[in-house]
Amino acid sequence: MATPQPLLTDLHVKYIQRLGKSKDDLAYHLTAHLRLNAIYWGLTALCVMGRPDALDRDELIEFVLSCWDEEAGALGAHPDHDAHMLSTLSGIQILLELDAINRLDVDRVVKFILSLQQPSGVFAGDRFGEIDTRFTYCAINALSLLGRLGDWPEEARKRTINYIRECHNYDGGFGNVVGAESHAAQVFVCMAALTILDAVDEVLSPDDQETVSFWLSERQLPNGGLNGRPEKLEDVCYSFWVLSALAILNKLEWIDRAKLVSFILSAQDTTKGGIADRPEDEPDVFHTQFGVAGLSLLGYPGLVDLDPVYCMPAALIEKMGLRKRWKALPRQTTVC
Repeated sequence: MATPQPLLTDLHVKYIQRLGKSKDDLAYHLTAHLRLNAIYWGLTALCVMGRPDALDRDELIEFVLSCWDEEAGALGAHPDHDAHMLSTLSGIQILLELDAINRLDVDRVVKFILSLQQPSGVFAGDRFGEIDTRFTYCAINALSLLGRLGDWPEEARKRTINYIRECHNYDGGFGNVVGAESHAAQVFVCMAALTILDAVDEVLSPDDQETVSFWLSERQLPNGGLNGRPEKLEDVCYSFWVLSALAILNKLEWIDRAKLVSFILSAQDTTKGGIADRPEDEPDVFHTQFGVAGLSLLGYPGLVDLDPVYCMPAALIEKMGLRKRWKALPRQTTVC
């Protein structure tokens, strides 16, 4: 693999700044269902690159509030969209990063979140009832960020922990529902949810934790990139999903740092900015965020520390008193 460019921070900042100005493009409207998530990805990437003020703060806050679903009492992905757990968490994260969480009706949001827990313990994403361990993580993350885990009954919490336990597979990974195939993103959401609940050691024995770490480390391919499942292609986004879980397990050194850094940087668009899923593909804000997040966990120089449990700036999570068990690689001072 050829030696890639260093992280092109200024170019990536400009790429993110342009995203909200492309309203005449069809792609802008076709991705409306991801709009609030995309703003979170872009803003968090900017925070990690040390440029949190690169977007207009008041404009961002007003857009988040415009996504309020009055009937549900939570946030949709775009104005006039139904509230969903994914967009609600993204809105909370954005408002916290902008120090504007007081603009949100927290009591109604908490009621919305708790209403989506199912008898089995898993959470649905919205009123239509789709279940996934992703939504369970979003619920737990959001309640924690809002300081409202105490509103969640202990018995209901135990049912959720037990459901996550049942999603743990013999190979070490986790699935999106009980019996589903192991997937790196599901390993992250399950491990992070258990971490927030201080239940990792309750669910996973030391041997289990070693097996999870081994399964995650096996996601690295010869070109340095990580995949989400065996026999799949490498993808930059797994730089976060895999590394975050390994950071929780204190096993980041099980990944070849230099090869993964090289792979992430090789997926940069050196003309217009942004990071793609793999080299030569089109960049997008999702892979830009998770590529930068992965680099931060790997100790790439010049980046801000990222909390892998909440996927937010570590200093903010520390300030909120929510720091949990995780360990990133030491921040390097020069590019190796």
